[in-house]
Amino acid sequence: MQIVTAAVIEQGGKILIAKRRAGDRFAQLWEFPGGKLEPGESPGQCLQRELREELGVETRLEGFIGSFPFASPVLSIELVAYKVSIVSGRLALSDHEELRWVSPAELGDYSFTEPDLPLLKILREEWDNKERGL
Repeated sequence: MQIVTAAVIEQGGKILIAKRRAGDRFAQLWEFPGGKLEPGESPGQCLQRELREELGVETRLEGFIGSFPFASPVLSIELVAYKVSIVSGRLALSDHEELRWVSPAELGDYSFTEPDLPLLKILREEWDNKERGL
């Protein structure tokens, strides 16, 4: 099973999401930025490398969110997600078609990749609980 990392980057009450390019697996769907683990890397190191390569930013891991297995006839991965903050650099597109900052309430307005759906569900529950003061 391939390990894939995902970053939940929140800034000013909004979350960064990325749209996959045409021609990619899950083309034109939205995801939380991240990428595939390379030999010798921890998931945290992988995520920081991927964000540097794909978005041009240096980041700090703020906390582990969870690990989410996904299997289909053509793909078997474990999505490992972290809360992340940007510490330097300027966001730049290199691997995605579009980046967008959205409010937690707007996340449901976007079509996400299947592997991201369990993470999306947890985040929406977390933000709903915050809004209700729980």
